[in-house]
Amino acid sequence: MSKKSQPETEPSFEESLEQLQAIVRQLEDGTLGLDESMTQFEQGVKLLRKCYAVLDHTEQRIELLTRLDDDGQPVLAPFDNTGTADTKEKSKAGRRKRASKTEDEDSGLF
Repeated sequence: MSKKSQPETEPSFEESLEQLQAIVRQLEDGTLGLDESMTQFEQGVKLLRKCYAVLDHTEQRIELLTRLDDDGQPVLAPFDNTGTADTKEKSKAGRRKRASKTEDEDSGLF
């Protein structure tokens, strides 16, 4: 009887960030050889892209949750969870600029 392998769970954002910080420390130490440095660098780039994708996804969710219409009422819309981690340019291109806040609006989180 063979054991079914359990699927590996994706590391959380915090775990990915910790791994990325460890890689940066290793690369800054300069004690790794060229091949190992390159392997660690590639892993770091993958982690960095994952972190950016998570942050972008979270930012989209926050924008949806805090969006108001002209009457100050919350705007309810289904969340499109299809995201890309291609480039920063692509993810910033579709972002709206927020109107400047008044002093009263600037005092709180919402």
